[in-house]
Amino acid sequence: MSDVTTIRSIGLVGGGVIGAGWAARFALAGYDVRMFDPDPEIGRKVEAVLGNARRAQQRMLGALLPAEGAVHIATSLADAVANADFIQESLPEIEDLKQRVLAQIEAAARPDAIIGSSTSGLLPSRLAANMAHPERFVVGHPFNPVYLLPLVEICGGDKTSQATKDLATALYTSCGMQPLQVRVEVDGFIADRLLEALWREALWLVNDGVATTAEIDDAIRYGAGLRWSFMGTFLTYRLAGGEAGMRHFLAQFGPALKLPWTHLVACELTDELTDTVAAQSDDQAAGIGLREYEQKRDDCLVDVMTALKANDFAAGATLKAYGDRLAAKRPADTDGLSTHVDTAWIDYNGHMTEWAYLKVFGDTTDVLLAKIGAGPDYVAAGHSFYTVESHLRHLGQARLGEAIRATTQVLDADAKRLHIFHTMTGADGTVIATAEHMLLHVDAKADRAAAMLPPVAEAVAALVEAHATLERPAAAGRAIALAKR
Repeated sequence: MSDVTTIRSIGLVGGGVIGAGWAARFALAGYDVRMFDPDPEIGRKVEAVLGNARRAQQRMLGALLPAEGAVHIATSLADAVANADFIQESLPEIEDLKQRVLAQIEAAARPDAIIGSSTSGLLPSRLAANMAHPERFVVGHPFNPVYLLPLVEICGGDKTSQATKDLATALYTSCGMQPLQVRVEVDGFIADRLLEALWREALWLVNDGVATTAEIDDAIRYGAGLRWSFMGTFLTYRLAGGEAGMRHFLAQFGPALKLPWTHLVACELTDELTDTVAAQSDDQAAGIGLREYEQKRDDCLVDVMTALKANDFAAGATLKAYGDRLAAKRPADTDGLSTHVDTAWIDYNGHMTEWAYLKVFGDTTDVLLAKIGAGPDYVAAGHSFYTVESHLRHLGQARLGEAIRATTQVLDADAKRLHIFHTMTGADGTVIATAEHMLLHVDAKADRAAAMLPPVAEAVAALVEAHATLERPAAAGRAIALAKR
């Protein structure tokens, strides 16, 4: 069986909404993909999904994204899977179809390749019934859009090996996903069982004339849906119990579970109900096209996850961890700061906003301080540098997702002061902004200026000497003033 570090190529069978989403998820994580689907339009459809995925991931991760893997449309199922290190099947939810095709995939694939299925609820033991080696089959159930939503439910059949589940977990994690190993093989797994319960009740509310599709969606997106995005159900109700926690919540609201509010059986999907739901959904969409709605959905998801990233919480923690892993793979930059324009840094003009420039330059100063031995340990010991004066110049525009780099020139120093000049450039080397700072060394415990400790002073002196050979920036020492006529 392959190790996740040796996986380079992905075989995909089925190129619908989920299959195309997988192609984008894997390709944007740097894996090469070969996909088979008999649809003659499959190339166009996959490219449309890839376009949306590139746009969304660029907004979310920018220059951290690795080199994109190639996506090839295979001419046959065997062509798609024969040389694949990992295979993902995403066919319609028809058990006998999946059983038949999974056996074909196994026959054409390498004996060490793991085979995953995107089924949203069919039991893996039954799906693997016709496979000669069911131990290398596992369900990897994603959520739409696959290229953005991190959750993937991993469920093995009765003969699936733990090694197979662990390898699938490692692969999905490497793509920025949040795997959830389902401990019991159960119809619908975890997430879809919850979704189905809500979906059944929503259809009853429409059927009984209680609410329209738009009103039901509003009840979710303006209320519980916001909480669910970062706390789920049990944490939310724990807080609702106040200081006494979940036990108090159950005691207070538990009796309501016996009230006949909800239907426990599925609503019959009659032609009349189908027509009603479809018509209300068309009205709700208000003529907005599929791709436009997909982009709006993607933008909102990126913004939500970016906000959660700032809190290092829920899906944001997964995104942060993925970004940190990608950053760790990039060459270390000890002479400056290489980063990209984050979603949170954009203003109403679509460019990097003013405070974000100061943040990047501040982070660049931190790189310098670490280099001279005045990093976190130095600060913890009671010594630090405080910025006492700054002058920023904005010479160009930094746009969402663009790669930027900031470097530092040490202009001068004395026992207590450090005079530095930062320059920010874009990917093409064009200067976007500069920042000139005066830093004052302080004894933080005494809250007063103090001379640098000898090791730091020596490192600063060495940089002053080294940078003395550089051309002094023409903007150094400038002041803000209107030109005299």
